[in-house]
Amino acid sequence: QVQLVESGGGLVQAGDSLRLSCVASGRCFSTYTMGWFRQAPGKEREFVATITWKGIIRYDGDSVKGRFTISRENAKNTVYLQMTSLKPEDTAVYYCAADIRRRVLSIAMDPGDYDYWGQGTQVTVSS
Repeated sequence: QVQLVESGGGLVQAGDSLRLSCVASGRCFSTYTMGWFRQAPGKEREFVATITWKGIIRYDGDSVKGRFTISRENAKNTVYLQMTSLKPEDTAVYYCAADIRRRVLSIAMDPGDYDYWGQGTQVTVSS
C-alpha cells in the first residue's frame, strides 16, 4: 500500500505560479513512476505530466508544455509540479498518482495505468 499526500494548491491570479508537492509513503519510491493529473468540474480526469522511475518525462500535448515542470526528489519521496503562467483553464483538482509496475516498454499516461492516488489539491486561477 502506497499513500500519497498532495499539497501546495490554492487560489492565485492568472499569470501567477504555484508548486505542488506529493509525498509518498514507503521505501521504494525511486522505483515508482509518478504522474500528475487534474480534474475540472464536469470533466474527466486528464493527464498532466509524468516522470518515470528512470527519469523519463512526458507532458500533456500543448496545454501545459512550457509552463509546467515535473520533477522528483527520491531522497524525500517527493514529486513536484511547478506551474507557471497559470491560466483560468488550469483550474482543477490536481492529483498525484503512482505506478509501481516499473514499465520498460511504455510510459504511463492513462489514469488506468496508475495504482495509487492522492486525495487531490485544489488549484483555482482567477482571471
